[in-house]
Amino acid sequence: MTKEQWGQLKQNLLASVGKNNFKNWIEPLELSYIADGVVTFAVPTVFLGNYVSQNFGDLILYHVNSLAPDVRRIQFQTAANTTATPKPEPKAAEPEPVAATADENQVPTAPLDARFTFDSFVVGKPNELAHAAAKRVAEGGPVTFNPLFLYGGVGLGKTHLMHAIAWELKTRRPDLNVVYLSAEQFMYRFVQALRDRKMMDFKEMFRSVDVLMVDDVQFIAGKDSTQEEFFHTFNALVDQNKQIIISADRAPGEIQNLEERIKSRLQCGLVVDLHPTDYELRLGILQTKTDQFFRQYPDLKMADGVLEFLAHRISTNVRVLEGALTRLFAFASLVGHEITLELTQDCLADVLRASERKISVEEIQRQVSDHYNIRLSDMIGPKRLRNFARPRQVAMYLCKQMTSRSLPEIGRRFGGRDHTTVMHGVKRIEELRTQDAQIAEDLELLRRTLEG
Repeated sequence: MTKEQWGQLKQNLLASVGKNNFKNWIEPLELSYIADGVVTFAVPTVFLGNYVSQNFGDLILYHVNSLAPDVRRIQFQTAANTTATPKPEPKAAEPEPVAATADENQVPTAPLDARFTFDSFVVGKPNELAHAAAKRVAEGGPVTFNPLFLYGGVGLGKTHLMHAIAWELKTRRPDLNVVYLSAEQFMYRFVQALRDRKMMDFKEMFRSVDVLMVDDVQFIAGKDSTQEEFFHTFNALVDQNKQIIISADRAPGEIQNLEERIKSRLQCGLVVDLHPTDYELRLGILQTKTDQFFRQYPDLKMADGVLEFLAHRISTNVRVLEGALTRLFAFASLVGHEITLELTQDCLADVLRASERKISVEEIQRQVSDHYNIRLSDMIGPKRLRNFARPRQVAMYLCKQMTSRSLPEIGRRFGGRDHTTVMHGVKRIEELRTQDAQIAEDLELLRRTLEG
């Protein structure tokens, strides 16, 4: 394996570990040499070598094996003690290399983010059940549900809660062997054990944990051998009354290519959905982050309405929301201006464009028919009764206002009606919203529902 090939492998690692972990831990590694089945990397400090060995060693070895299958171990040496050619066994005066092999009696756990604690988790209606269940498990005592299965979309707090549980358990119950890792890391360790013919060691390690936490379990779907071992590990730990906590991006029954027996096992505990954030929760998150930023930037000022604007406009992802606020404060501090609505719109123009939720004609039709308690087929059908015609016009009006569809396109979605019919309906609702308080109220409620 050449240094150029290692450079390419590093880019593959970037996709696995994320941008921040890559920059801090993987990017500084420099390939030194390969000899006797051992690949040696130069590192700037012993601490960095130790950390990478414990948290990313298996993953690096897995990628290295794609180009150098004879490599069985990796080691790290500080740059001052590494040469570009193979060197003899280190003398007593030289620092011992840090090998990427685990303590035989303990499973290496993935790194925990110090920011992700229960104290920094903002609780609202969409996540209050998940938060309560996570807190109960984190107390370290017996619980009536096992496993705890947390699922939800990107940026809704699954990983935050997983890290918070691990931190709390380490504080409350330092005697427990708590293991937190991703499903991918579980797979890498399993593949390595198979290759090195150390399956008994693998089984003993994972069956000795007190609390097993596996993030993003959907990644083992379709990987038959890994699923088989995960199933047996799961059963062994449950039989010993050991706690299991799992997260995924969807409910167990919705994970494609996941064995039915595993789905059944995952569903036998408490399955909790982290719902998309509502406006109040997003505003609470922004207020909490803003208090932190004002301690960092005490001279900055913020105009009224900025946080409310962001909470309305960035509604899909908490990470994007927090990232936008971070950028806004950094920009305002650099230019020395108050954070106004105008500055916010200029600074975050790209984020705001990307966060605009694309509302479909079909979604508007469903919401309007539900609101007026009529069947969708009646609303888009040929009937001209007033109790169908008025909701139909309301839906057409909202389609014109909230989508980029043309009048002929909207007409086709409403039973093949002519564009002049849509134009008449839109004009009629525009007139009524200034004359009929009920129509105006309906429009506002439907708009808020669709935008939320």
